[in-house]
Amino acid sequence: MSKIDEIRAQMVTAMKEKDKERKDSLSMLLSALKNKAIDKREDLTEEEENEVIKKEIRQTKETMESAPADRDDIRSRCEKRLAVYQEFAPKDLSEDALRQIIREVLKDLAIEAPTPKDKGKIMKELMPKVKGKADGSVVNKLVGEFMA
Repeated sequence: MSKIDEIRAQMVTAMKEKDKERKDSLSMLLSALKNKAIDKREDLTEEEENEVIKKEIRQTKETMESAPADRDDIRSRCEKRLAVYQEFAPKDLSEDALRQIIREVLKDLAIEAPTPKDKGKIMKELMPKVKGKADGSVVNKLVGEFMA
């Protein structure tokens, strides 16, 4: 079952339960997925669906962070929307799993004591392995921990 079908089924359930906020969130997510499929002119792969969901999560977080401090209504709406989006988002790798992948990359590159100069090489090798499975800022922070 594709994410589009799954989200559509959840949306029907939300409508039956008269949960307007959940229905609206699901509707926005469904719309983003459908638009991506229309742009592509064919069905999305699971990886592409996950990419769209992560993009929606990122945009919602940005909206929440940029909302004025006195606009609690925007913040609460974004929090509720994030909770719904998280249900469909792929699970990110744990920090321990990321550290293990970083160690493997360092071993492959034959770098025993990485320096800030090596960071570009490390990231170039590492990012394709964790793309879509981890947040870039978390990866960057963990690579920084390995620096001498």
